[in-house]
Amino acid sequence: MVVIRLARGGAKKRPFYRVVATDKRMPRDGRFIELIGTFDPRAAKGKGSINLKIDRVEHWLKMGAQPSETVKSLIKKAKSLVGAAT
Repeated sequence: MVVIRLARGGAKKRPFYRVVATDKRMPRDGRFIELIGTFDPRAAKGKGSINLKIDRVEHWLKMGAQPSETVKSLIKKAKSLVGAAT
C-alpha cells in the first residue's frame, strides 16, 4: 500500500520534513517513491512553512494512497492558502 507521510530531516532540535509518497513497509526516513513537498514547522506561518505540489497530491490520492493524519491537516492548510492567494 502507498502512503503519503512525513520524512524527517534537519538537525537535532531543528526539524524539517519532506512530504513523500512511499510504500508502507519502508522506514520513515528510508526510500520513497516521490517527493511531494516540504514542511518547516519552525518557519513563520505563511512564510513558506508548507510547500506542496497539490496536483501530485491529488494524483496519489486518486491512485489510492492513504495520507497520515498530519499530512491530511497539511493538505487542508495548503489548499486554504492556495484559495486565499487567488
